[in-house]
Amino acid sequence: MVWSGSRTSVDGHGPDADVQYRVGSITKTFTAVLVMRLRDEGLLDLADPLEKHLPGTSAGGATIAQLLSHTAGLPAEAPSPWWERTPGDLRPELADVLGGQPRLHPAGRLHHYSNPGYALLGSLVEAVRGVPWDEALRAEVLEPLGLDRTSTQPEHPHAGGWAVHPWADVLLPEPSQDLGLMAPAGQLWSTARDLCRFAVFLIEGDERVLRAESLAEMRTPAVAPEPGGWEGGYGLGMQLACAKGRELAGHTGSLPGFVAGLWMSAADGVAAVALSNATSGPLCGTLAAELVQIVAEAEPRLPEPWRPLPEVDERLLGLTGPWYWGTHVYGLRLTADQGMALEPLRGSGRPSRFRAVADDTWIGLDGYHRGETLRVVLRPDGTVSHLDLGSFVFTREPYGPDASAVPGGVDPDGWRGV
Repeated sequence: MVWSGSRTSVDGHGPDADVQYRVGSITKTFTAVLVMRLRDEGLLDLADPLEKHLPGTSAGGATIAQLLSHTAGLPAEAPSPWWERTPGDLRPELADVLGGQPRLHPAGRLHHYSNPGYALLGSLVEAVRGVPWDEALRAEVLEPLGLDRTSTQPEHPHAGGWAVHPWADVLLPEPSQDLGLMAPAGQLWSTARDLCRFAVFLIEGDERVLRAESLAEMRTPAVAPEPGGWEGGYGLGMQLACAKGRELAGHTGSLPGFVAGLWMSAADGVAAVALSNATSGPLCGTLAAELVQIVAEAEPRLPEPWRPLPEVDERLLGLTGPWYWGTHVYGLRLTADQGMALEPLRGSGRPSRFRAVADDTWIGLDGYHRGETLRVVLRPDGTVSHLDLGSFVFTREPYGPDASAVPGGVDPDGWRGV
């Protein structure tokens, strides 16, 4: 954390960055991290139906990925009474959270925010881990990351939740309830300092908790936004936004008495948190996004200093330079860890980065070729014939004389004038 500030209505007593506030739906990102850990450990697949690991619910056909991305078609809220202002023991079973109509929309078709969906994910964590959601969260996320001021119940010093009358400058205390089964959707209390530390983790990853690659997957849009909503979206437990061309990821949150916002720009390495103990009024989500924008524009991230590769593989070095897909010219360059980047040198094209997985084999990391296999194909004498990228052939010359590599062959009379 490089800066914090506060405003208060209590004279001479401004909160600091270690005062707890309730953070509402920012809790969902913590829950999503727990689920992604289960995926990375091989204990479940995001394509698994919920029923496979948590049988007996009326939403068992929804996949884990759909629940994470709010695309399972579930209702936005639990049945009455209003779950945020009533104790969780009024909803002792998942059936009480889901209600009588668990599916409002076709699964996988659109984003429809669902708090009950994250109650299901919390119960999923408990079913797979064999310990309550809050115990798994403490042991697997909070303690390794040093988030010792983040908890399911308020711990001193913490702010009290207030409602401000919309037509007069008067206050009303808001109730603070234990949400029971709905806790994985919005239970947590945290501080500005802890949430900034959590944001660093969400950008950089931590091998003790979750790899950076899995966090990047969480920041990837899971479904197209609704019409008119193309400046935002949702990944796997993270809200996504585009502000003045800058891609942001994070989450906002609210519960009676509190509003919160956490936004980060992974490209800029900047995150901001805003917390308030008022039911409405302070636009904490907007404020956090604007803070990221201000810092990123005023103090742009310095590029990393140039470093030579730690070692040179002469065979790989021989693959660099121009390659032709038909008549489209691409340039291949080496990156760290024996990776490669293939980029168009002229006009439009499909740039992609690749990581090495085996001898003469790479896997695409982004763009059109994400997940596709790039192979070096050798001639019988051991020299390089061409590159095969998901069946596309790249040759050293545009339809050159070595026609055997090009599907369909090359006209034997070669290139000609009009």
